[in-house]
Amino acid sequence: MTTLTDVNEAGCPSGLAPATAGTGTDVSAFVSEKGGVKSLSLSVRGAKCAGCLSKIEGGIGAMPGVSTARLNLSSGRLDVRWSGDLDANAIAAKVADLGYGVSAFDPDKGDAAAKKEERDLLIAMGVAAFAAANVMLLSVSVWAGHGEMGETTRRAMHAISGAIAIPAALFSGRVFFKSAWNVLKRGHANMDVPISLAVLLALGVSVAETIRGGEHAYFDASVMLLFFLLIGRFLDARLRRRTHAAAHDLAALQSHTVTRLDATGVARSVRASEVSAGDTILIAPGERLAVDIDVIDGKGEVDESLVSGESLPRAIAPGARIFAGSVNLGQSIRGRAISPASDSLLADIGRMLEAGEQRRSAYRRIADKAVSLYVPLVHTTAALTFIGWMLAGAGVREALLIAVSTLIITCPCALALAAPVVQVVTAGRLFRKGVYLKSGDALERLATADHVVFDKTGTLTLGDAKLIAGSAPREIVLKAARLARASRHPLSRAIVAAAGPGPVADHVTEHAGLGLEAEIDGETARLGSADWVGADDAPEDGKLHIWYSEAGGLLCRFDFEDALRPESEAIAASLKARGLGLEILSGDRAPAVEDVANRLGIKRWTAGASPAQKAARLDALKAEGRKVLMIGDGLNDAGSLALAHASLAPGGAMDVSQSASDAVYTGTGLGAILAIIDTARGARIRMLQNFSLAALYNMVAVPIAVAGFATPLVAAIAMSASSVIVTLNAIRPTRSKEPIS
Repeated sequence: MTTLTDVNEAGCPSGLAPATAGTGTDVSAFVSEKGGVKSLSLSVRGAKCAGCLSKIEGGIGAMPGVSTARLNLSSGRLDVRWSGDLDANAIAAKVADLGYGVSAFDPDKGDAAAKKEERDLLIAMGVAAFAAANVMLLSVSVWAGHGEMGETTRRAMHAISGAIAIPAALFSGRVFFKSAWNVLKRGHANMDVPISLAVLLALGVSVAETIRGGEHAYFDASVMLLFFLLIGRFLDARLRRRTHAAAHDLAALQSHTVTRLDATGVARSVRASEVSAGDTILIAPGERLAVDIDVIDGKGEVDESLVSGESLPRAIAPGARIFAGSVNLGQSIRGRAISPASDSLLADIGRMLEAGEQRRSAYRRIADKAVSLYVPLVHTTAALTFIGWMLAGAGVREALLIAVSTLIITCPCALALAAPVVQVVTAGRLFRKGVYLKSGDALERLATADHVVFDKTGTLTLGDAKLIAGSAPREIVLKAARLARASRHPLSRAIVAAAGPGPVADHVTEHAGLGLEAEIDGETARLGSADWVGADDAPEDGKLHIWYSEAGGLLCRFDFEDALRPESEAIAASLKARGLGLEILSGDRAPAVEDVANRLGIKRWTAGASPAQKAARLDALKAEGRKVLMIGDGLNDAGSLALAHASLAPGGAMDVSQSASDAVYTGTGLGAILAIIDTARGARIRMLQNFSLAALYNMVAVPIAVAGFATPLVAAIAMSASSVIVTLNAIRPTRSKEPIS
């Protein structure tokens, strides 16, 4: 049986070394069962591309009894569900037989492994950079002194270059060599096979030429190629680790323990994962719920801003349903768990985050498309060149030298730089303007977005209730503030902000879900809901309301609003002018959302949307062929931010939302949105220009190499010129149409 601790891993671009068989690890202890359905989470190492994903999911899905097999490329987590007698170890063995490392899933160990991979790639890249810089200095000396340098001096220079390049290339190229060897053993090939072939052939021919006193060596090209390729691998590894941070941030929001009451009423502290549907849970004041519950006993208010986006606390009473992630703002309440923590609203959002990561992992970037065409073409050309020269009567050495020259002169330096240089330059420009770009491929997705979906609260609006000027007489505002200063309710804080500093009424009593009561100037004063103070029902005008009364007589109604950001209308108009469709998707009340939509001229809007409904709407837009740019700031937006084609979050957003988005913009305004879109579109154009320049270079260079006219000096000049041109095109000045504010 294939072992589980030391197993062969797949040969993807950043695959690791296959290990030898050893003592296996039993994963059956990590299986959970519910209703006859078993589930297991495994950590898969070495799966980096869509091909790996389909191979693993297809292989496991074909096993008897398996109903679900889903792999997340970012986290390496494979979730399997099955029924019947299938052994958990057989599932792990199947993954190993497919050529991947496998063990029981441990998110902490997975993150540690990702950090180690990133560190190893950084070290390899540094070694390759050091070698490339020093070998290039020696190579320039050889090229410059070509006519005057003696054979002994030239051979010594080549020998020194080899002494630097060979160990550096073997060390830095391990990630490519091991990956290539792994797939070749199984009769397959991947992108690392031609890369490894080019590097090893260049080193081999260079050694042979140095020994025989030849004029040309290719040590510089081999280490330079590795350096540029390792830049891409390092950035890819860092991206995968950071995208998975959203799931870790979400897990941190869930309590590790909850208070469960047994049949006799005794309270016990248990892990959230141990809670089952029907269990009675006690929620203390200020506690965040870890599971969804129906309230059995107790009244009060809950803060659901993280769940629904609604900034105003919700009054709850027996029979009310509260979702995981909400905070109990009042007295202790008892509730009945609707489902285990693994099926709570927070868990659903976590699954959305993983699904979003998987979608983005499968996104084919411009560079991926270009390389998938470029590498097979170039290496096929080199092979045909070797065969052609052999048939033409050339010796093995001469034919091999020309074939290797073809590989060297077409070294994808310009191609490797085409996208990364643009990404790095653009990310730097955005960073200086207060925008943190999370990944390079995000630029491409941001550039192609054609439909913008906004969350309302905190994104288009300021996110805090504000007393509408003139809605109440000043003297009444000052009286109400004496009550409001004793409360932390958002509407109370808005009245205090409007009134300014002042005294607090004595013996203020806060009635959960109703309002505040105290004696003011010898009369009973109340500040609260319409029913409690004896007012008529609140008008459906999209605004928030609270009433003030004294001695049973109604005095005044306070009107509040979540004010629009000052530039919202201008930003909406500018986005429309750029050809983008606009939509609001909010968890807030319908009147409030409709009011904002009408003021911004946005025809499509949805109110009261749960995280699942937001995700369903994005799926519907995707089915229509739309490429959605989602902009939001709350926990209820995190799943949508991850599932969208591209996403943005303001700097004040929840950590989970920031982690799930492609870019985070600072500042209080929305001007960054326009600047990001314009910058991304410009970056995409430059990437396409760079790939065109690289293709043009190869159209000229390949015939020269195939014809046998590519001397090292010509190859070096050509390679350097193409790289310089691509870099200059990436860094030339640009200007966004709109400033970031």
